[in-house]
Amino acid sequence: MNESNSRRPPVDPAEAAAFGRPSDVTGGFDARHTPDSRQGRAAEQGPVGNHGDGAVGGAMGGAQPPESLSEAFGRPTGADDVGLQRPSDAPEDLTVSIPESPLWGDENEPWRDPDSGVALGRPALGAAEDETPSVEHARSAMLSLPEVLFGRRVKPRSLLALALVALVVGACGGVIGWGAATLGGSLGGELHVAEAEAGKERAPGSIADIASEVAPAVVSVEVGAGDSGGLGSGVVVDSDGYILTNHHVVAMATQNDKADITTVFTDGSRVSAKIVGTDPKTDLAVLKVDVDDPVVVEVGSSDDLQPGDSVIAIGSPFGLSNTVTSGIVSAVNRPISAPGEDGLPPVTFDAIQTDAPINPGNSGGALVDSTGALVGINSLIRTVGGGQGQGGSIGLGFAIPVDQAIEVAEALIENGEVEHAQLGVNAASVASYSSAGARIKNVVDDGPADKAGIREGDIVQKVGDRQVRDAAELTVAVRAHDVGEVVPVTLVRKDRELTVDVKLAGD
Repeated sequence: MNESNSRRPPVDPAEAAAFGRPSDVTGGFDARHTPDSRQGRAAEQGPVGNHGDGAVGGAMGGAQPPESLSEAFGRPTGADDVGLQRPSDAPEDLTVSIPESPLWGDENEPWRDPDSGVALGRPALGAAEDETPSVEHARSAMLSLPEVLFGRRVKPRSLLALALVALVVGACGGVIGWGAATLGGSLGGELHVAEAEAGKERAPGSIADIASEVAPAVVSVEVGAGDSGGLGSGVVVDSDGYILTNHHVVAMATQNDKADITTVFTDGSRVSAKIVGTDPKTDLAVLKVDVDDPVVVEVGSSDDLQPGDSVIAIGSPFGLSNTVTSGIVSAVNRPISAPGEDGLPPVTFDAIQTDAPINPGNSGGALVDSTGALVGINSLIRTVGGGQGQGGSIGLGFAIPVDQAIEVAEALIENGEVEHAQLGVNAASVASYSSAGARIKNVVDDGPADKAGIREGDIVQKVGDRQVRDAAELTVAVRAHDVGEVVPVTLVRKDRELTVDVKLAGD
């Protein structure tokens, strides 16, 4: 073995027999299998596998590769049959000339040195320093208007039809507008409004229905004397023009002959009124106006009222004519007493208490029931922190029962005055916080009480069938009877109860 072959490792005979080069082949490729000698060599070797050592070579060399593989991977025609391995007789300093690859740069690059450490470096083919790689992205297709509006769900033909319809509608609207502007004339033309029936249903017996029937019979009463004056309300109770109102509404006119009284109806007409008569003790007055066929209120009965019944107040509170308020009857037979006007006797009557809002100016107005019938004449209110007729409503209003009011009105129209039954005593409540009765303060000499044996200090607790709880109730209990009537009076004297018969006299 020569020196060049000493570099080769020993070869295992078994492996050489299996994988080694055939004995008659010295190069990297078997020259017998060139395209020119492929057929002839195959014929000389004979059948494949008929000899021992030549079996491998025959098998390897006798297999004819496909023509396409030979053209792709075979050695070109006329090329030297030089193998991939270095020949055994090649000189030791044989060097292979390797052309410089365009992919390689500096021969000292780390990736070419097997002993160099792992390090990051620039790529083998880097971009030029003055060049910046650019990436171009493919642009999507632009959407058309139908695609944006309808999402490709409308055919172009349908879209065109829609455009034509819109054009026709717009043209028709323009023609109509032009015609209206041309034929409409000037802005000062006549307006024709179609009249329709009222859409609001007002059931019979509703507050609105009652107010519409009663309001024409309620008037505002204006009293003026020089620079002073007053305002109240009144109710037409007779077709001859008699108006029922409060005494304190026209009190100024009773003391001043130059005072004028004017009644104002719901239609705005103003009519002068004259005083027929007044009753300061019950705060009632009757006026007379000269009006043809006035609207007259329907008169009901106050005796039929019970607490909880609905009532409506109509008048002119604070000068606001035709004001309607509603509420219920809070109590009946409520004795009320108030100071008289300009030193006159106190006003005392058996009132209807209501929570229907009543304010100054409502005085003399109508209190009607749920049928629209007159049941009372609004007279007094109770307020907090104000005197008589001052302040506003706190839900405590008082009306004169219509049964008593009509009786007084008839007497005033017939006689010009009213006579009330009286006991002939001055009394006061036992205590402001108690309902123990009315204590007799003094007895009029030779009066009905004096003749019956009633003395000063006696406490009256009952007149006839009515219980007496305070001084006001004693007065109204006595006035509920006729003049000259004999009534039993129950009283307490020195803790002893006794009853005396009293013949009532007129006042």
